[in-house]
Amino acid sequence: MEPNHDFTELIPGLPHEIALECLTRLHYGAHAVASHVCRRWRRLLQSQDFYYHRKQNGFTRKVACFVQSLPIHPESAGLNEKPEKQPKYGLSVFDPTTCIWVQIDPVPKYPDGLPLFCQLASSEGKLVVMGGWNPVSWEPLRDVFVYEFTTRKWTQRMDMPSTRSFFAAGACNGKVYVAGGHDENKNALRSAWMYDIGSDEWTELTPMSEERDECEGVVIGSEFWVVSGYDTDSQGRFKNSAEVLETSTGTWRRVDEAWRVSRCPRSCVSFEQSGNLTSWDGSEPAVQVGTCGVDLGDRSLVTGSAYQGAPQAAFVVEKTNQGHNGKFVKVDVPNEFSGFVQSGCLVEI
Repeated sequence: MEPNHDFTELIPGLPHEIALECLTRLHYGAHAVASHVCRRWRRLLQSQDFYYHRKQNGFTRKVACFVQSLPIHPESAGLNEKPEKQPKYGLSVFDPTTCIWVQIDPVPKYPDGLPLFCQLASSEGKLVVMGGWNPVSWEPLRDVFVYEFTTRKWTQRMDMPSTRSFFAAGACNGKVYVAGGHDENKNALRSAWMYDIGSDEWTELTPMSEERDECEGVVIGSEFWVVSGYDTDSQGRFKNSAEVLETSTGTWRRVDEAWRVSRCPRSCVSFEQSGNLTSWDGSEPAVQVGTCGVDLGDRSLVTGSAYQGAPQAAFVVEKTNQGHNGKFVKVDVPNEFSGFVQSGCLVEI
């Protein structure tokens, strides 16, 4: 139970500056417990200013978060029951510094598995889960949920303004950007929206110049890239272009020959400092199928399989001084985190 008192000092007996630096160095895994010490600590740990103070001083941690199929436990089913054909999905987090894997608690509205094909985005240490299909009825959803790593709690937020599936998503500076995908009638979309995590509000943006279904979203600096996709009338024929939103002005520009792979870009786009977009699924034989890559700044985490039905593998890829991808170093993956990865994103906590 939380104490009834509140401290006038962050840490009694210490100057404010020293106490603040002590809390700044606190590992994010301890924030949930520390927030119960007193109201002042809770307000500080959950504040935007404190997050950016930790980030500026190099005490945030970059981790990879995945939508991953959950393991099937035979002991949980009856003797005469057949295994479920449709896998259930949860959220896994991998910390490349400690090489530790953890699972995030389920969204309360969907305790038995995330919406299928939901999208992830993250900004200011918060994880946003959007859309997808109802795991039971397969009806498209407009749900939005935000996970606070400080409190380890989910909150349901304002619904997406319209129904869309297989859209591009990305986030920066407390805003989530979505574009493209298709509606409930399988019509490819040009429309785009911005979600403000802090105010819980959606704002419509200028549409892209053309439809882009099954596109991929990548944030590069202050730009939101919507990579490839296809029109309603050319399903499966992926474009080689991208459209780029300058988030500070809300204006789009088209980049031709940005995606030269002629395949679906979802979850496998790699951006090199040279400015080229490449696909992770052609970079390592062990991750050619179901490839998912998450850019973690100075390194990336790439998962996938060598062939359909092969075990899931994971690799850390360090970036070279020239900004290219370096050697693939295999990561040990516990059995409970060996399921198929549907998508992923960077979370800086």
